[in-house]
Formats: sequence, C-alpha cells, structure tokens
Amino acid sequence: MDLEPVKRDRDFRMLWLGQLVNGLGRQVTVVALPFELWQLTHSSLSIGLLALVQLVPILVFSLGGGAVADAVDRRRLLIATQALLAVSSACLAVLAAQPAPPIWALYAVAFVAAGVGAVDQPTRTSAIPRLVPRERLPAAIAVNWLSGQTVSVAGPVFAGLLIATSGVATAFAFDVATFAASLVALLLIAPIPPHPEAARPGLRSIAEGLRFALDRRIVLATFAIDLDAMVFGMPSALFPQLALTVFNTGAAGYGLLNAAPAVGALVGAIFSGWVGRVRRPGRGIVAAVAGWGAAIVAFGLLTASFPLALVCLAFAGGADVVSAVLRSSIVQLVTPDNLRGRISSIHSLVVTSGPRLGDAEAAGVAALAGPQFSVVSGGVLCLVGLLAVVRFFPQLMSYEHTGPGQPTVESLADVGQVPGRAD
Repeated sequence: MDLEPVKRDRDFRMLWLGQLVNGLGRQVTVVALPFELWQLTHSSLSIGLLALVQLVPILVFSLGGGAVADAVDRRRLLIATQALLAVSSACLAVLAAQPAPPIWALYAVAFVAAGVGAVDQPTRTSAIPRLVPRERLPAAIAVNWLSGQTVSVAGPVFAGLLIATSGVATAFAFDVATFAASLVALLLIAPIPPHPEAARPGLRSIAEGLRFALDRRIVLATFAIDLDAMVFGMPSALFPQLALTVFNTGAAGYGLLNAAPAVGALVGAIFSGWVGRVRRPGRGIVAAVAGWGAAIVAFGLLTASFPLALVCLAFAGGADVVSAVLRSSIVQLVTPDNLRGRISSIHSLVVTSGPRLGDAEAAGVAALAGPQFSVVSGGVLCLVGLLAVVRFFPQLMSYEHTGPGQPTVESLADVGQVPGRAD
C-alpha cells in the first residue's frame, strides 16, 4: 500500500480519518436496516423494495448533486450533507426503538438518506483530486478504498454483534455518534472553492457533463462493466435469507456474510501499491470482473459449507477492489477539474445504483426460484455480460496510462488529435 498521500497531504489525511470513523457507523446502518425489514416482514421482496426505494432518489439527485459540487465550495457542501445524514440515522434510531415501527416510515427515511448521499458521494470523490497532486491520485484512491474496506469488514461484524446484544435501535444510534468525527475533520481542512471555469448548476451544466461522458468511450466502458458486475453478480440482498434459512447461522452469520467480501477487499487494498504502476488498467479491470463473477458462481454452489462460502465472497471482494481502484483512476485522470463533480456524480450514480438494481434482481429471482439459483444464475450472467462489454467497448482493452500529466493515446483520440482513430 502506497501511503504517501496520508503522510504528505494534510487535508486529504483529515478527510480520510473522518471518513474512516464515520464509515464504520454507516456500515452498521447498511447492515441493520435490511435486517430490521427482514425481521418485520420475513420477505426478501421487502429488501428488494428497499433497494428500489433508495434507487429512485439516486437517479433523481445524483446528476444535480454533481453540478452543484462543481459550482460551490465542496467542503461546505460536505458539511451540509453529513449533517443531514446524521439526522436521517437519528430518525431510524427513533423508529427502531418503537415496538412495531411502521415500515413505510423506514422506507421514507431510507429515501431521504439516499437522496442526500447522492449529493455527498460525488462531492467527496471530486474533492480528492484537489487535495493531492496528480502523481499521488491513484494512491489516494487506493488509500480511500482501504478505509472503505476496513470499515466494511469491521462494520458488518460489529453490527451483527451489536444487533444481537443491544438491538437495532442501538446500531442506528451508534451511526449517529460517528458523524461527529467526519464533521470535525471537515471543519479542520481548508475550503475547496469551485474551479474558476465552473458552470452554474442547472440543466445546461448537467447536459455538459453528460456530453463529456458520452464522448469518452473509455469512461462509458468503466460504467458499463461495473453495472454488469453489480446488477447480475451482487447477492447481498439474499444475505439475511441465506444466513437465517440456508446456513442457519443467525445474526452473527449474517454479519459475517456482509463482512466477507470486505475482508477480501481489505487484503486487496493493502496490497494495492502495484495498481498505480499499471499501464493498461482496462485489462486489469476485465480480469478483476471475471474473477468476481466466477467467485459469485462458486459461492452459490457451496451453500453446504459456510466457511468455503465465506472464502468465495472474500475472493470476490478482492477482485472488486482492484476493479474499483483502476476504474476510478481512469475516470479521475481523464476528467478536467471543472467537470469532476458532474462526472463523479455519473460515476456515483452507476456505483450506487448498480448494487440496488442487483438487490432487486437477486430478490426477484430468489422469490421465484430460490436463493441459491439466484446467486448462481447472477454470477453466470455477469460473465456473459463481461464478454459483451469487452466486445462493445474495445477501448477498454487498449487504454493505456502514460506518464504523469501526459495524455493517453485514448484521450488524444477523444479530442481529435490522432488522425484516423475512431472510438
């Protein structure tokens, strides 16, 4: 792991530390809310509906959130979004403390939190390139993923124990408390004012970001391959059902199922120092997604052995973090700063909507054919979709990073500087 951004860039270090603490609380809520819905309804469809409820505000607010992030001080915007997310977690804690919380209210709070998160995520992502120099950006992205995967390991395990010993309401209250760290960190860093050429937020600004993304085939390729992996190969909506009815491991086993992919991702992030030296990151993404799909198929076939199933999920998580770091590096290095908020919002839209579509797909198939068939068929479809993405976006296999500050062959083609080259 290349830790130079943490050692040398103070504001990035503060942002990273605040996110590390708050991320643990957010992971507890991510685990606790589906578990509470399962306990109230005993239906995987209720969790699939939760995914759709969260998807709607993501689709509605992500693009506008990116436009706002480009036009205002990103630090101030992050303070506002973190405060609103803390309030939403407090509402979940209050609801969970009731003997029979209304399910519609849980969905309503999840809807609001997803909308705020749709603004928070692209703002945070687009802020990172302003806090580190270009040559340390891939390392900063990897370090950021390290913190994310660390809390993704600790969060579900801690959530499972917290729910089992103190209840769901305590889990949500813990999330509220962790927001103090992120808010303090944001108050300690310097302002991140908009780029001098930043456009005012509005439909024209959003359209400009969409045109940029559509004109860059390599950017579109990173979006397409992530959607393929998440829509077909993401079985997390089935974890409550698998833990309670297939593996018979209870709340603690549910926490381990959620933590296993993050364990693999954490190991992958720790050993990610080589990622910044990859010259053809598109090929690395393809290999990583193939590993993800194969691991999900194996997980679905090994439901008779809980330990082996966890190993498969861990392998999938390791492949996913490699893909994520390489994809994020491509998107951030190809995009100019005055467009980073909007392109990050599109990236965030893909990254956050894909798993929710995957939850809905997995829950629907499980309701018709059982959870094991849903997992295996999803992994197979992920591999088939990967072949389609590679065929439709040959730029993914040919894209090459050059030296720091130098355009790639692909980016030159995008602006018409390579005669005869068509994307």
